[in-house]
Amino acid sequence: MKKPVSHKHSEPTDTGSLSSCERAFRPGTPCCTILKSISEGIFAIDLDKRIIFLNSAAESITGFTAHEAQGQYCFDIFRSNVCQVSCPLDAAIEKKEPIYNQAAVIINKSGRQISISLTADLLKDDQGKLIGAIEVFRDVSIIETLRQNLSNRQHLGDLVSKNHLMKEIFEILPDIAESDSTVLIQGPTGSGKEVLANTIHELSPRKGKPLIKVNCGAIPDTLLESELFGYVRGAFTDAKKDKKGRFSLANGGTLFLDEIGDIPYSMQVKLLRVIEEKEFIPLGGTNSVKVDVRLIAASNQNLEELVQKGTFREDLYYRLNIIKINLPPLYERKEDIPLLIEHFIARLNAIKGKSIQGVSDEVMSILMNYNFPGNIRELENIIEHVYVLCRGNIIETRHLPLELVNKKVGFNTVHPDLNPLKSKEALIIKEVLDKHKGNRILAARELGIGRSTLWRKIKRFGLK
Repeated sequence: MKKPVSHKHSEPTDTGSLSSCERAFRPGTPCCTILKSISEGIFAIDLDKRIIFLNSAAESITGFTAHEAQGQYCFDIFRSNVCQVSCPLDAAIEKKEPIYNQAAVIINKSGRQISISLTADLLKDDQGKLIGAIEVFRDVSIIETLRQNLSNRQHLGDLVSKNHLMKEIFEILPDIAESDSTVLIQGPTGSGKEVLANTIHELSPRKGKPLIKVNCGAIPDTLLESELFGYVRGAFTDAKKDKKGRFSLANGGTLFLDEIGDIPYSMQVKLLRVIEEKEFIPLGGTNSVKVDVRLIAASNQNLEELVQKGTFREDLYYRLNIIKINLPPLYERKEDIPLLIEHFIARLNAIKGKSIQGVSDEVMSILMNYNFPGNIRELENIIEHVYVLCRGNIIETRHLPLELVNKKVGFNTVHPDLNPLKSKEALIIKEVLDKHKGNRILAARELGIGRSTLWRKIKRFGLK
């Protein structure tokens, strides 16, 4: 924040000498009491850019006490990267309107850099005269650190991938998890929708609260309403006492509605009401029950197509489609197969107490050449099958299900003299090239290498 032309500032000795701006934030006033208790950092300045108020959260973030900051220039306390070039308070005063969610970095009292998100607005007296400005900010350094860590990770909880599409999902997950917005996950059966929902919940501020899961396609239509909303005593013949539904059980936490495309049309209206009004009436009841639930929905069907067919309400679709994540099928991310195999074997070793090291080259070739209609879930089931049958350290072809071995297709275009490690790399490159119909630009982008590097590997591995 640019240093203004110097104005002399002296501590007021009595209430009468206080400016209208200072009087508004005088200790003991309702305004001051309320702002002190807010969890986000708040400070106010007068027209000389001297701090007249600093709440408790701002003290915690900056490291300065309100007493230390009182009367100091704001740029001497915050030492932000925006102070000299794009002061949000200057911008708010100049534009005569608030500045929302501007990213910035401040240096706290101990010299540590802290990433913040800030909003600046004007302060006016009862006659509408400008008397100062106020800034609300929050510490987002934890989220920034998590985002940076995730950008280069191949593991996030039980999510495992080095595919560029999945890495894009990894990168935005901290923002998605931190928000309370409804999430819609679409992807084929077995692609990891439930695992993704678990990860979002575990990264969210609600992680200490329940994560309740409902498979909407597995519950008969006649029971779905009572399962979701519960019922009161006497609602039907066998209702001997009140029973809480899944929404009530998830209160304060997250509700995961899997296969939401299977919900009957009549129930979609009631679900829409809960999303919009945050309340529902249990089956047989008369009083509304308020709930605080973060909703994650998932479907293996394209809900937009269901809307066009008239089997899914358009208004409900738009309520669910706040944040949409599309999970690719496993055949589109075959470079993840070795990672997933390693992940599943390590988990089974920890559970079963065995020490299987991995799979043979031939097993890897068979699995890399299989399209996995059941996606990751099918691969996991196959690995558990071969793990149980394997008595040595390496899983061999004889341990694979017979029907899978019979579907085996050879890789005749891979040079036969390659050692095992290079053979695996060659197989991955060939799969990606086949996927993009030989387009080396797209293949190189997905593999995360340069086009010249890809050309050299194609030549070295004898790929055609």
